[in-house]
Amino acid sequence: MFIPMWPVSARTPNMLRIMVRDMSQHRFNLPQVSFGLEYLLNPANTANIEANIRHRKGIGDIRLVQNIHQQLTAGTALPESERAKLATQLEVEMGKIPNRTHPQVVEYGSEPRVLKRFNEQHKRTDRKYFQFSDICKKMNLYRMENLGNCTGHRSYYLTDELAELEHALINYAVERLRRRNFQLIAVPDLLPGCIIESCGMCIDGERNQVYKLNDGSTHESLCLSGTSELALAGYFAGRVIPAAKLPYKMMAVSRCYRAETSALQEEKGIYRVHQFTKVEMFAVCKPNHSATVLEEFRDIEVSLFDELGLHFLLLDMPPCELGAPAYRKYDIEAWMPGRGIYGEISSCSDCTDYQTRRLGIRVAYDAAAVRMDATFAHTVNGTACAIPRMLIALLENFQNEDYTITVPEALRTYMNGKQFIRRRKVLPELKLAKRLVQEETV
Repeated sequence: MFIPMWPVSARTPNMLRIMVRDMSQHRFNLPQVSFGLEYLLNPANTANIEANIRHRKGIGDIRLVQNIHQQLTAGTALPESERAKLATQLEVEMGKIPNRTHPQVVEYGSEPRVLKRFNEQHKRTDRKYFQFSDICKKMNLYRMENLGNCTGHRSYYLTDELAELEHALINYAVERLRRRNFQLIAVPDLLPGCIIESCGMCIDGERNQVYKLNDGSTHESLCLSGTSELALAGYFAGRVIPAAKLPYKMMAVSRCYRAETSALQEEKGIYRVHQFTKVEMFAVCKPNHSATVLEEFRDIEVSLFDELGLHFLLLDMPPCELGAPAYRKYDIEAWMPGRGIYGEISSCSDCTDYQTRRLGIRVAYDAAAVRMDATFAHTVNGTACAIPRMLIALLENFQNEDYTITVPEALRTYMNGKQFIRRRKVLPELKLAKRLVQEETV
């Protein structure tokens, strides 16, 4: 069994809408997972796999994987309960092994490689620039304090023209991706834990970013999605896709939920929050095309931020920054003059077959190909626009000394031609006052 979905032929031209079963009533079972045993169990690969785990700061243990497999295949008569326990343990341990790493990236050590600097002439250092939260307070455009009675720590309200700017950024990103033939999909925020884990995110343990909505004791663990990449990947779970239809290039606008915090001063305010809006790119492609698709995603991100006039760096990330799924990853860091730092605003990753092996997404080059004989597809993901950090970059770079913000020309179409965001006037506060009523004397 796999997650039910509408067939490709049922899509509308402009929108794909994911329909998911009532998650409170059903368990979700993925197709049989393939971890590439022929590679993992080959003793000739052990040293390379161990080195890759060290480089990526992973937690996998390839020797434990091989040892468990030997116990299962030793020919010794094991009780069925013991065999089932070992088989489960083997699957868990294989799932911890990270993806392989692009050979060029291995040479970087622990530091990213700066590939290119953009718009250096726009790097603001000529005067004092307010941090995002400070300029917003002066302009009365947002609220982050005293929300304990509502949504709590690391939550926020965007008001008036700042809320308009959020929607302008979304429309700007979606329109630019539509020109690149991306299809827009509306995705669910609620996902089964197995989908999230299959994409490379941990849902258990003390240090994870996932909000779980139940303990998984009676039903499949249900979680809030941290990025629409997870739902987009889950949409294809268990499918064999004709090669002629690839690549599928999709985009989604969704809320993202992260159970993460930071005590770093430069990450205060809305830089790292528990929920935010993001425009995500995602592709399923043939195995020999994922490197090309990654370059396309990288170039799209560069063009989006270049058109806005931001100064930013394009980085090729080292193994220790790849996480478990990525084979190669590019980050983009924008200059934030209020903070005096470069902050990450985007990234894109080639996950090769890491996710598709776990989700059972295959490519059929022959119409008569049997499901299990088909080749595993590759997946690529990228951030077109993560709203909070884009707002930080825009307001810190384009603030004026008269407490106005210059709206980048590329966004004015989506803000009714507005060129400046101006200080919002504060309405007088209403206060309750006692009214003295003098009794009439009869």
